[in-house]
Amino acid sequence: MIKKILLILLAVALMAGIWQRQVLTYAFLQAKGQMGILLDVQQLEDVLASKTFPDSLKARIRLIEQIKQFGVDSLGLTPSDNYTTFYDQHGRPLIWLITASERYKVQPHLWHFPIVGTFPYKGYFDSTRAAAEEQVLIQKGLDTDIGDVSAWSTLGYLKDPILSSMLLRRDGSLANLILHELTHGTLFVKNNLELNENLASFVGDQGAIRFLKYKYGAGSEQMRQYEYAKRYNDAYSQHMLRGARRLDSLYKTFGPNPRPDRQKDALKTRLISDIVSDTDTLLAGKRTLTNKSRWPDGKLPNNAYFISFLTYKSKQDTFRQEYEKKFGGDLKKYLNYLKGKYPSL
Repeated sequence: MIKKILLILLAVALMAGIWQRQVLTYAFLQAKGQMGILLDVQQLEDVLASKTFPDSLKARIRLIEQIKQFGVDSLGLTPSDNYTTFYDQHGRPLIWLITASERYKVQPHLWHFPIVGTFPYKGYFDSTRAAAEEQVLIQKGLDTDIGDVSAWSTLGYLKDPILSSMLLRRDGSLANLILHELTHGTLFVKNNLELNENLASFVGDQGAIRFLKYKYGAGSEQMRQYEYAKRYNDAYSQHMLRGARRLDSLYKTFGPNPRPDRQKDALKTRLISDIVSDTDTLLAGKRTLTNKSRWPDGKLPNNAYFISFLTYKSKQDTFRQEYEKKFGGDLKKYLNYLKGKYPSL
């Protein structure tokens, strides 16, 4: 009887292994890529003691340490061992993210992973494999977008290193990035990435403003640069969110389950072209970012491009109103409230 049970369990395990082969293979590749980085990091004390490492970059590392401490002390972010090591990218990207959407609907294609849940994107440490995955999605008729990212979070399971590319950022952008990723290690709700990324974006943004005021003063050049960039980035994000709504309004006129054809594609391309063209004059008519600089070779984005704005920026007004009206602009109290409201991994 015991032998029979063991054989049944073995058969079930083998069937599950075959069914989950792609998931297991992907998990192995991601673990391999992550471990390859972690095995090649340097301890910060060694980097800071090095006579060959530039003093200007040592100052950026010390700034990251200050940002991290500010996040813990002033914002209530969870202390961790993140950013206590350094990884030199040698000018190379490390991870590529793929997003995908239906042809006639701005709706994310979802990937499901054990433990961490559902995601509207998929990352690869290998650009070749990322490109191969993208081609599979394209063959299925999906719109796709692929690009490298500047940082990621392992949610406190591993020690996320300082990446050499981080040291090239301006102070406000660097503070935003570090506080964004530390927020993931503080609160991460399974199967709700839109909430997770919107919250991290909100905390990163508001936290960066507070850090710059604390370190340099409200009238500092660092604050001026950050506020100008923020005004444009906010305007651009809201413009793209409106664009996503305009696209979905167009797609609804195609009827349920529309079949691809040239006329629908032409209407889609025309509207996306209009949305992109309008970005030239976002800030009170000032030409701050041309289409050519963002879209080289005249290649327009597709539905998948708009997914990131839904994921990262669609709930900013909701967070801002609650934060200001219920918590009087006290970010630490607001974050503590959210930690109690939502179950975190």
